[in-house]
Amino acid sequence: MEQYAEKLAHFFAEFGAGRKMVLSTAEAGKVSSRMMSVVQFSGCFWFQTDLTMRKYRQLAQNARAALCTDNIQIEGICTELGHPMQNAEFCAAFQSCFKGSFDAYTRLENERLFRFQPQYIERWVYQDKLPYLEIFDLVNRAYSFAPYAGI
Repeated sequence: MEQYAEKLAHFFAEFGAGRKMVLSTAEAGKVSSRMMSVVQFSGCFWFQTDLTMRKYRQLAQNARAALCTDNIQIEGICTELGHPMQNAEFCAAFQSCFKGSFDAYTRLENERLFRFQPQYIERWVYQDKLPYLEIFDLVNRAYSFAPYAGI
């Protein structure tokens, strides 16, 4: 358990405050993906979107989503938290990481804030040119790091 907490804290520190990520959502058996500006704090990922967008409608129907960047894939549950300006911590993080997007969109009336609670994180890690899979099962608080068996 100690290794899990330590490794997860290291992952979040390495991930950083914010990144451009692909958000995948689904509705009625159809999956769609798009680039998003995402910030990370308090063990969660946070983003905003306009309530007239397709992704908003999909998340209203199905809170399960996935985020992906570089060699990292994350599965989790999204929760709508109201207007982004109602969350000072999000605003500070988002403005720091994505000032242009913050200035252009965050104050708009139709914007809504989502918290993405990760349940599963998988990352490819290369050591000595060999691939490993690092997996965090946040539901069961389990951690694994093993060589990729497919080679």
